Amino acid sequence: MLNPRSETILSSIIRQYIERAMPVSSAAVISECGLDVCSATVRNEMVRLEEEGYILKPHHSAGSVPSDKGYRYYVESIKHAQMSLTDQLLINHLFHQVEKEMENWLSLAAGLVSQRVHNVAVVTQPKQTASKYHHLELVTLQENLALAVLILRGARVRQQLVSFDDAVGQFELTAISQRLNQAFDGLTRTQVEKANVLLSDTEKKVHAAVLKMMQAEDEQRNEEPYLEGLNYLLEQPEFARSQRAHSLMELVEKRQLGRMLGEEEFEAHEIKVYIGQENREQSIRDFSVVLGSYGLPNEARGTLGVIGPTRMNYEKTIAAVRYLSLVMSALVAELYGREPEMGSGG
Repeated sequence: MLNPRSETILSSIIRQYIERAMPVSSAAVISECGLDVCSATVRNEMVRLEEEGYILKPHHSAGSVPSDKGYRYYVESIKHAQMSLTDQLLINHLFHQVEKEMENWLSLAAGLVSQRVHNVAVVTQPKQTASKYHHLELVTLQENLALAVLILRGARVRQQLVSFDDAVGQFELTAISQRLNQAFDGLTRTQVEKANVLLSDTEKKVHAAVLKMMQAEDEQRNEEPYLEGLNYLLEQPEFARSQRAHSLMELVEKRQLGRMLGEEEFEAHEIKVYIGQENREQSIRDFSVVLGSYGLPNEARGTLGVIGPTRMNYEKTIAAVRYLSLVMSALVAELYGREPEMGSGG
């Protein structure tokens, strides 16, 4: 553990380096903190911080920069950061302005987080262990052809054409959809397939289409996440004139980012922060990653995260990821007709 003065100096170095991306001198620390000590005392404290691995002195530089260890110490002190009530109300308002569809919420969440923290924001789709039937609509197109629109739990939608041997009118199609909705609501594909329901020949055609759509949904893997803010990353001094961002771009191009983030497991309301070399993936060890989970435990979970330089604004980022995760969890719970998990947003 660092003594209070060392903590103050380390926090000052980190805050100033986050803001300016320039090594921080002892004079700058004194000026920013208002410490009532001489510059020699601050320099001695900075030497100790360097010896203990919390800061580094770049070659030929008169100032110091934080190390991964220094950032970690700092993050532990601000890991419960919360978004202001004013910002929470604004975000709630924006979410209530869009249509109640998962795709709209995911896109909005990624955009809002990215704009707030000026780094890459990533939001993965909430995935279930198995899709669940919610509602079916059948719309006549021709006398022996209909469009089946299947809504799954979590507002996922699938469509498929269904052809019949004989003419089928809209009245009969509506009756079929109502009967199947009553029989299959909340069931998985396997349960729909094995359900003890006596079906007419026409209903069997619809039943087969439903099974096919649910199978397609269950087989869908590694969906590309919603991603915003690559432009912010490329504008950062660390990446503007180097190849360091290339590894992240490769993950995006190879569609591996969603898989990587989706493998994380979370405790309730947990925010995870991986700093530089702490990242398991070799390709992102020049970055820091802040992750949160949203959705319903054991039903549908997604991941919301931020990727940026180790010089990111951790306090603002942690607060944004925490609150947007809570908002998304409440929205998913509403879709599923569940009570949202309780958590602190401010």
